[in-house]
Amino acid sequence: EPVVIFVSTLFAPVLVAGFLYYVCAPLVRLLETKANYTRKWSIFAVMGLLFGILALSMSKIIPTVTIQIGDLIERLPELGKKVQETSQELIGQRWLKDLHLQTQVSAYSKELESLAKSSLLGITTSIGALFSAVTNILLVVVTAPLILLYMLKDGEKFPQAVSELAPERYREDVVALMQEMNQTVARYISGQSLVCLFVGTFTFIGYWILGLDYALTLGVFAAITNIIPYLGPYIGLIPAVIIGFSDSFLMGLLPCIIVLVVQQIDSNFISPNVLGKTLNMHPLTIMFLLLVVGKLGGVVGMILAVPGYAVMKTVLLHPMKRKKMSEQVTSE
Repeated sequence: EPVVIFVSTLFAPVLVAGFLYYVCAPLVRLLETKANYTRKWSIFAVMGLLFGILALSMSKIIPTVTIQIGDLIERLPELGKKVQETSQELIGQRWLKDLHLQTQVSAYSKELESLAKSSLLGITTSIGALFSAVTNILLVVVTAPLILLYMLKDGEKFPQAVSELAPERYREDVVALMQEMNQTVARYISGQSLVCLFVGTFTFIGYWILGLDYALTLGVFAAITNIIPYLGPYIGLIPAVIIGFSDSFLMGLLPCIIVLVVQQIDSNFISPNVLGKTLNMHPLTIMFLLLVVGKLGGVVGMILAVPGYAVMKTVLLHPMKRKKMSEQVTSE
């Protein structure tokens, strides 16, 4: 039990700090090489920028999203009823009467309304869980920046430190492997961050132009779910479609068009240039991986599945690459 508590306590802060490290480390190196800053001042400058973005988010974005989420929770029963009314109007169309959808839609609508009511009741009665969640968030907010600071300061020494645990003849290989793993994760996280920022920003702009309620919250949700390859964009679309259908049938379809346009731009222009062939994984492999790991680890597992697989693949292929390089050197 103490081991489980230790790991569960450190998991979230280390995960957040690790993510920020791979986002901030290229900026630190850029300031060192291009602006001729010392490493210490480069780290302070990047940390200052990070805290500035965090302060702006906490003063502008987070309060708005929090208010919208609270309003959305209160309106869940109302949204369920409006979705049911829109469904009834749709079924009333002559070209759909012969499909006999009345019974099925009524059953689903009742289930949605019941789910909304039970969710609202659960939120109001789970005050203790809410305080626990707030405490965990505060723990991450306080500790993650400190962990990040030391990662930026001493992160480049980590491969050499790990290699000291191996026999002397293998130390060079361990350092090379650690550096290759680091480059794989860095390319994926930094590239995926830019892609998610693009998707979230332009999804929000599209929803805002449509006049869709909770556009900012839905844009943030779309950016977060886009971390999950292939499935993420459709998971992020579901709340927008439900909220749109509560207004009208057309408003329920328009978010689909917005997401389709954003995903086309992303898949054809943004991701190929930002991510390139970083992972070099077949789409079917990713789909199977998400299904299996999602079943075992839930949403967190789906987020970590692809970079985790990429790291494992790097580890397994590294000996073959080293052998091939040594054979080339010998032949020359």
